[in-house]
Amino acid sequence: MKYVSAAEAVRLIDSGDSIYIQGSTSIPEVLSQALADRGNELRNVTIYAAFAVGRCEAPYCRPEYKDVFHVKSLFVANNIRKWLAEGYGTTIPAFLGEIPGLFRDGTLPLDAVFLNVSPPDEDGYCSFGISADLAVSAVECARKVIVQVNKAMPYSYGDALIHVSKIDAAVEVDDPLVEVPTAVPTDIDIAIGRHIAEMIPDGATLQIGVGGIPNAVLAALKDHQHLGLHTEAMTDGVLPLLESGVIDNSQKTVCPGISVASLALGSRRLYDYMDYRKDLILKDVAWTNNPFRIAQNPKVMAINSAVEVDLTGQICADSVGTRIISGVGGQHDFMYGGSLSEGGKTFIAIPSMTEKGISKIKPVLTEGAGVVTTRHMIQNVVTEYGVAELRGKSLAERAKALIAIAHPSVREELDRAAAARFGHCYSARNA
Repeated sequence: MKYVSAAEAVRLIDSGDSIYIQGSTSIPEVLSQALADRGNELRNVTIYAAFAVGRCEAPYCRPEYKDVFHVKSLFVANNIRKWLAEGYGTTIPAFLGEIPGLFRDGTLPLDAVFLNVSPPDEDGYCSFGISADLAVSAVECARKVIVQVNKAMPYSYGDALIHVSKIDAAVEVDDPLVEVPTAVPTDIDIAIGRHIAEMIPDGATLQIGVGGIPNAVLAALKDHQHLGLHTEAMTDGVLPLLESGVIDNSQKTVCPGISVASLALGSRRLYDYMDYRKDLILKDVAWTNNPFRIAQNPKVMAINSAVEVDLTGQICADSVGTRIISGVGGQHDFMYGGSLSEGGKTFIAIPSMTEKGISKIKPVLTEGAGVVTTRHMIQNVVTEYGVAELRGKSLAERAKALIAIAHPSVREELDRAAAARFGHCYSARNA
């Protein structure tokens, strides 16, 4: 493999090209900067960006480049959020597991892909390391593959591999990966985690998200046995369970004995753990997030979060009113797959109040808020005050259950709203 400078590598990009830039904590920052440095030469370049954690704002998101680089976000990541909020880029709504299909069928045509990969092994294969997700399909579909060969990238197995013969330009770097600090659970997180852990049986297959509540759930599972991992994102929170053998994947149907994820984000400790580990694989997100594949595993426990919930069980998870702040990710896929799994359960885990003291359980969703998980799919909503089991309940019964786990300071207000909305059916239940 012939190495070139970053400036030489991005010379392969032409005006009018469309580029997918790898995400997760694996953004190819050197290539991104080199592309931005060509901003005065290029015109009409489309950039597809997905879930990512950047160490700084994307260098191509600058006012002087607003007519050069057209950012189309598949997930509103931190490094482009301000740019999109100012109206200089746009968002494409899509389930994360369905985006590879948009690349593969040409709905989103790709000319090039920028990757951050490991040094090649003895057989000439580089690994995408911590980010298979959309990168697998992007490599399949792009005409030009441009990579950073990064000494800091772990070597992971599964779908996230590319032979050096498939690479059009390579830049050698030693660029530390972004590390996401392990969220320390608050007392509220711990209470929520305990409620959920009590409902998780031995032998369950876990899908779990990022943050204090997921970490609290994982910490509360230390005395469980024979858990499995089939998830979209893997974080530091799973390491104690992997290292202690609580997660042994022995009862999974899909990839028994192997932990499965689509991406990883965490500390250097997590990345080092992944390096050349054959009992842990990263797969194309269209594969990990396929609800019918998820459902093949027994006792799937899908644990996700939300911005707000209304009294009928509608879940908003990607916006604050009309302002898009993230993306759908795999919530819908795993909520559906978990509901189809034999013995499966799904959870929306939220604190009862925001940090600003606003209830996350509301009579109706905020105007403009998007519904990510419908009221027809929801099973359990969990706050520090308990679990509202909504499956099979009427709208009036759901309202009563949700009010019982709302913050005490808003229950009277929610009760009045429920009585006005659901009439005698609700009032009779509370008589």
